[in-house]
Amino acid sequence: MSKSAFDSPGITAVVGPDPEGSPISQTDESPAIAAIGITRTFPGVVANDHVDFEVLPGEVHALLGENGSGKTTLCKILTGLYRPDEGQVEVNGRAVRFNSPRDSFEAGVFMVQQHFSLVNQLTVAENVVLGWTRHKRFWFSARRVEEEVAASAEQFHISVDPKAFVWQLSVGERQRVEILKALYRDVRILILDEPTTVLTPQECEELFASLRALAGAGASVVFVTHKLPEVTAVCDRVSILRQGRSVGTFPISEGGTDLRSLARLMVGRDVTSVRRSSRRLPEETPVVLEITGVSVSNQFGRLGVRDVSLQVRRGEIVGIAGVSGNGQRELAEAVTGMQAHALGQVRVADRVLRNESPRSAIDAGMAYVPEDRLGTGLVGTLTVSDNAILKSFRSSRFCFGPLLRGKIVSSYTDELLSRFDVKGTSATLVRQLSGGNAQKVLLAREMSSDPKVLVVASPSRGLDISATENVRKLLIEAADRGVAVLLISEDLGEVLDLSDRVAVMYGGRIVGVVDPHVVDLAQIGLMMAGIEGSA
Repeated sequence: MSKSAFDSPGITAVVGPDPEGSPISQTDESPAIAAIGITRTFPGVVANDHVDFEVLPGEVHALLGENGSGKTTLCKILTGLYRPDEGQVEVNGRAVRFNSPRDSFEAGVFMVQQHFSLVNQLTVAENVVLGWTRHKRFWFSARRVEEEVAASAEQFHISVDPKAFVWQLSVGERQRVEILKALYRDVRILILDEPTTVLTPQECEELFASLRALAGAGASVVFVTHKLPEVTAVCDRVSILRQGRSVGTFPISEGGTDLRSLARLMVGRDVTSVRRSSRRLPEETPVVLEITGVSVSNQFGRLGVRDVSLQVRRGEIVGIAGVSGNGQRELAEAVTGMQAHALGQVRVADRVLRNESPRSAIDAGMAYVPEDRLGTGLVGTLTVSDNAILKSFRSSRFCFGPLLRGKIVSSYTDELLSRFDVKGTSATLVRQLSGGNAQKVLLAREMSSDPKVLVVASPSRGLDISATENVRKLLIEAADRGVAVLLISEDLGEVLDLSDRVAVMYGGRIVGVVDPHVVDLAQIGLMMAGIEGSA
């Protein structure tokens, strides 16, 4: 990666104190993009409070902060999705006013958002060129576009079929399409909002290599993330926001950046990693969730899940590990009644669930946190209160005849917001929340329903380190209360830290079940690649 932005002589300016209190030098080169005194408010929330932020040409610049700290709002202002109440944006030293994302794109700025902006009924290639194409004609060859998209995908090591429809793709594959849209368009300022939340470690390394190549060619990258190790892996500098305000900008030097100090600056306190202690349940502990011989067809009409059998006992956390696209999503949807299974049976305690019946699963005491929080778990156009009671609004607790008990609903929602530390109000539309806060609303609803079984997919995806710590504690507390937890995640560290047992999936099958406290990481990596199994 090019470090020329920091090696060139220039005028020294104090941007902010580093973790040890020393000022940072910056060059007199005009920033590729800058936000100066940006303020943006929403009802009841000051998202950005006089924020200053700049990115130099040829650098990868990390933007850190907790959920609701104002990172996404700032990025949307930089790309014309929002207008600031105060302050201005500059590109290459010149003040600009973006009235739409098209204006920002014409200025060379493009953002890959957390929430996908893809059209499910179109192919990958069609989504990549939607609204923009290299061919300025009324007619162009679809085959030529597919070949160009395939070439871009190969160049940047992004594994995706240009001819596949978006609705056929997993969440991880859809994220790759979003990134490919930006890379195909040869943008000069690329903003990535939590791009690695659905990527495997190998895919992250490939993405980092692409970003380093872009920076080396003189492009600028804003890398929004919650994962501190990613900052040191790929970034030149890091800026931190806390509660909508700028904390400071710090250099990333090899071996010189204290991740603990960065975490403290981001959160305002020390953060510790939460892990499940090693324990062995008594053999007589009752099985609460039993999956027997389940097979599920995927979107392509082929078996995505093949003869899976698994038990989860009372008070146990069983993790499902595997690379994205190996049947985890289909298994979760079959278990929770969201998708029909061709063969097999799902049982909660003594109750056999009806095939393809979410209501049967809910009535049996099952809660479900899906990986696609806005597409499946929440309704973005409804308020936080509406989403909080979405599965129970007909109960006498919240409903009197045909009327909702408004004060009771609001009080209940406020309690959930406080308990799960959601930054927003009960009247806020879910689509206006940051990705992490939307995830916390979903977790709050499902985990507060007193379930017997909790099926949770990627629970900390998009959450900051403080929220992740809280979610991990909540999952462990749920298991300690006797809830049977089925944890599905592509984050191997999360699965190993929280699970009592780990089942590894490859090619739609469970290829082995291991003890996470004694497993050899090399062995589990081979299992995830389908090379080796273990009983």
